[in-house]
Amino acid sequence: MKVLTANRLLDGEVVYLAEGDAWAEDLASARVVSDDDGEVALTAAGAAAIKARLVVGAYLMPVTVEGGRILPASVRERIRAAGPSNRNDLGKQAGLHNGGPSANGTR
Repeated sequence: MKVLTANRLLDGEVVYLAEGDAWAEDLASARVVSDDDGEVALTAAGAAAIKARLVVGAYLMPVTVEGGRILPASVRERIRAAGPSNRNDLGKQAGLHNGGPSANGTR
């Protein structure tokens, strides 16, 4: 299974292609595909978004789905989903210290 990820050109934030070709910061909102046709569709949507200067560096990212949650399949992508790793008080992981959700959808 795969999702399309990129960085938003405006602010560099990691984003995932969601339904309706919208870009979401939350991996839980990503459109997951499991076949070649789905991958082709995601890749085409990513190319269009790059051409429109919405995102940069779009690529297909392997994921798993466990208990209804979308999880990055690699350590690299878990780090990208969580945000900066050098300061836990910044980025998406800051919510962990304030009771917010983690990058994998848990608290």
